Amino acid sequence: MPTEPDRTESAKIELSEQELRDITGYAAACAHRTLPIFEDAEPADPRPREALDAALAFAAGGRRTADLRARAWAAFKAAREAPTPAAGDAAGDAARAASHAAAAAYLHPLADAHQVKHILGAAAHAARAEELASTTPETLDWARHHAPQAVTDVLARLPTAPAGGGRVGHLLRELDAALRV
Repeated sequence: MPTEPDRTESAKIELSEQELRDITGYAAACAHRTLPIFEDAEPADPRPREALDAALAFAAGGRRTADLRARAWAAFKAAREAPTPAAGDAAGDAARAASHAAAAAYLHPLADAHQVKHILGAAAHAARAEELASTTPETLDWARHHAPQAVTDVLARLPTAPAGGGRVGHLLRELDAALRV
C-alpha cells in the first residue's frame, strides 16, 4: 500500500546548472551596485568583493567549489563586523548582498519559500543598503528590469517569498511580486 508523502518536506523542482549560473550572475550584478558603500566604509576589507568575484566566476562557467561557499560566508562575516553607525548599517547590508550573491550558487531544488531568499536576497540587501546610505534607490528598480528569464522561470516554480524579515523582507516580497507579474 502506498504511503502518503511527508507534508513537512518540500517538493523537488527542476533546476538546471545554467539556471543556477544565470541566477548567481544576476544576484552578483545586483550586489555589485552597492559594493562601493561597503568599500567606502571598510576599504581594507576585501571579503565582499572576493565573494562577488567568486560568484561571477561560477556564473561564467566556473565550478561550484568549497572556496565559493567560503567566500559567501566570509562576506557574511564582514557584514556582521561592519561598524554600527548609519553608514555601517548600509555597509553591512552591502556586504550581505555580496554574501547572498555567492550563496545563490547553492540554491536548492526545493519548492520552498525560503529558496526565494537565495534568488532575490542580494537585490533586497542591496536595495536596503542604498536606503541606509541615503543614496538614490535604484537597485530594486534595476533588479525588476534586468532579471534574466531563469530568475522568473525558477520563481514560478516556487511559493512566494516568506513573511517576516523586516525591511529587507519587505523589499524581497516587493521584488518577488513584481517579477511574478
